[in-house]
Amino acid sequence: MSTKPAILAIDQGTTSSRAIVFDDAGAPLAIEQKELPQHFPRDGWVEHDPDDIWRDTLEVSAAAIAVARDKGYAVAGIGITNQRETTIVWDRKTGRPIHKAIVWQDRRTADTCRALHDQGHEDLVRTRTGLLLDPYFSASKIAWILDHVDGARDRAEGGELAFGTVDSWLLWHLTGGTHATDVTNASRTSLFNIHNGDWDDDLLALFRVPRALLPDVRANCADFGTTNLFGDAIPIGGMAGDQQAATFGQACFAPGMIKSTYGTGCFALLNTGDQAVTSDNRLLTTIAWQIEDKVTYALEGSIFTAGAAVQWLRDEMGFIASSPESEAIAASLDHNHGVYLVPAFTGLGAPWWDPDARGTLTGLTRDTGKAHFVRAALEAAAFQTVDLLDAMAGDTGTAPTELRVDGGMAENNWLMQFLADVTNTRIVRPQTTETTALGAAYLAGLHCGLWPSLEAIAESWAVDRTYAPTMPDDDRIILLQGWHRAVHRTLYEAPE
Repeated sequence: MSTKPAILAIDQGTTSSRAIVFDDAGAPLAIEQKELPQHFPRDGWVEHDPDDIWRDTLEVSAAAIAVARDKGYAVAGIGITNQRETTIVWDRKTGRPIHKAIVWQDRRTADTCRALHDQGHEDLVRTRTGLLLDPYFSASKIAWILDHVDGARDRAEGGELAFGTVDSWLLWHLTGGTHATDVTNASRTSLFNIHNGDWDDDLLALFRVPRALLPDVRANCADFGTTNLFGDAIPIGGMAGDQQAATFGQACFAPGMIKSTYGTGCFALLNTGDQAVTSDNRLLTTIAWQIEDKVTYALEGSIFTAGAAVQWLRDEMGFIASSPESEAIAASLDHNHGVYLVPAFTGLGAPWWDPDARGTLTGLTRDTGKAHFVRAALEAAAFQTVDLLDAMAGDTGTAPTELRVDGGMAENNWLMQFLADVTNTRIVRPQTTETTALGAAYLAGLHCGLWPSLEAIAESWAVDRTYAPTMPDDDRIILLQGWHRAVHRTLYEAPE
């Protein structure tokens, strides 16, 4: 009979649904994954099928639990982490979605957000939520669904419909009807006041979202219910948006610590402790996590396209057969030869916030080849990180000396060294790079007692490899000047 405890982490991301079972040392025992189909009905529109998300999550979770049980482990708790801001509205009676999920990358509500900005509402949104007026966030997506599905607005006001980000959607189905979310996912909707910890009536009125549609909001380490879908009843004790979960999984528990995740997009979070720091450089102020009554805040820089650019090279361009090939191809060149890719496929995020920008390639010559495209896609992730770190240094007055990295692209040694060079910062990769899932597991494990404290988690964090900057300052400056010229050519409305 199984006696060793373990935690299941459900990691539902933009391009895949994953389930990882961790032991009490934070080591993965079983990993199952299924790629998630993407739907692009129009330029700038990105959708997922909510039924695909649920079906795939259930399948990979059951498979991972089965592997762990075969190894003699019993799952003592479940943590959930998810792609944030992606918006789903469903029928409370049937559990059926009334529309496809509108993904965080989607730009269809850009005109709505621009109109609200022009009407002078951004200060209200920013003061209450720490966010900017941008189609990235959930509120305008909710309103769009209610306005474009017949009868949806009346049904929402009558309490017949439920809204949730992906965490809520999964929790509803895992528990048979619990409608809840956590503070980190709530803080990304543009409807949640991050200072008093509640849905904000003024913002609900601004975005025309009925309160009856919204989930209950809980701390990140809390009782989210129980699921009976995997045999034994298993409590769900942890939940966090993917970037907050990764920050937790990287043990960035002290103010000033920073992590950057390189997945579909790239997201850097700087722990600011109990202070909700307002950015002067168009970064986001967000909740990092809440444990019991203590809220920790962060500054966040959000890049919409990082690994997705490599996926584009693979799937649309056919330049590589698999993402790992990019490392050797990029390393085959001694320089980028002036070729830059600005991957604004769905607009540009921080610090530019231009939803109308579209991707550009600059510096092409007759000698430009496939390797330049591949290298430019990798370099773009590093250059965008420089912009985020510079903005954070401007807001805090201190440049980071160490950046903890994770995500699929963090396995690329060439990219990590280039990142160290252009940021002029020490890059640290942990032994466990599945930090998003690990953070969800830590939260659930704290709830069920598998880990006794944050200090115990921090002690278990271990370094795999460190990358120190070696690039001469003059070379770095020239590269960054070329990058910023390329960005300004990409912006829909270039700054004066």
